[in-house]
Amino acid sequence: MPPGLKDVAQRAGVSIKTVSNVVNGYVHVAPNTRARVQEAIAELGYRPNVAARQLRGGRSGVIALALPELRSPYFAELAGSIVQAAELRNWTVLVDQTDGAAERERGLVARLRRHLIDGLIFSPLALAGQELTPDTSGVPMVLLGERVWHGPADHVAIDNTAAAAEAVQHLCDLGRRRIAAVGAQDAPTAVTARQRLAGYQAALAAAGRDGDPALVAHVKEFHRADGAAAMARLLDLGDPPDAVFCFNDLLAIGAIRTLLDRGYAVPGDVAVVGFDDIEEGQFSTPTLTTVSPGVDRIARTAVELLAERLDASARDNVRMVLPPREVRVDHRLVVRESTLGRLASRRA
Repeated sequence: MPPGLKDVAQRAGVSIKTVSNVVNGYVHVAPNTRARVQEAIAELGYRPNVAARQLRGGRSGVIALALPELRSPYFAELAGSIVQAAELRNWTVLVDQTDGAAERERGLVARLRRHLIDGLIFSPLALAGQELTPDTSGVPMVLLGERVWHGPADHVAIDNTAAAAEAVQHLCDLGRRRIAAVGAQDAPTAVTARQRLAGYQAALAAAGRDGDPALVAHVKEFHRADGAAAMARLLDLGDPPDAVFCFNDLLAIGAIRTLLDRGYAVPGDVAVVGFDDIEEGQFSTPTLTTVSPGVDRIARTAVELLAERLDASARDNVRMVLPPREVRVDHRLVVRESTLGRLASRRA
């Protein structure tokens, strides 16, 4: 058995309460007594049971993070940023993958009460509205992504439509005339794809361009192979595009592979823009122009909102009374070689 407070107290010749005061940092302990207790702690190798202390205070120090797909670089980088933000508060993060499946998402929300979880950060794809109300005895939740707006919990997201429009406007400003979109989806849950398609269409309209439906390529998933296949279909058109806006960076990287394989120069023949600013895009050939959604800011904001809910509940028991908050995080367009070329992008 590891040494406990009683063992330290016996070794130091003091009461268990005195040992507890030293361990918890209370100032009203005589210096010589504190020194004896600290010496006994070092000799015995005593370590405070942080988990038990947190449970006595009504907290486990553990939060859950549920994401659709951990192999996606965007979600992997988001998970890493959330873990880093949580570590600053001495929280442990349990990570789960839902695959964007309704049953997995529903089961996740329903089973929280069986775990010692202080809160949940959740990026749903299938569920919406009241389906996301957790039956967890008041466990607070922060939602990420585009699936739910003005829902039952605090929500952090970017303005996808505005961000997509800015990306397409960049291509228009470069004088590109036939701008394609890669990433359209028809599924009811494909909210991200619909918002980015809306931004693409809005930017073309603002530039006085007539959108050609043939230049909108649908995909099943947002993966590299889907982008490569969609780009091949676009190049087989009688009048192929001279620019492509891809709804995420993986689609863009796949599209660039097809362009290079077919003998097209990027950006000389076809300019390419992605979305998400994953690390891979900084090292692709050419480097990828993309929309940065501010993953670190999303992570910090989500953790801060969760912490505020926990602090409010501990203070006033008003966790479920405070209205849900909507927080939009700023995005930015990161211009690189895939639209400006190597020399121009370096000057930019």
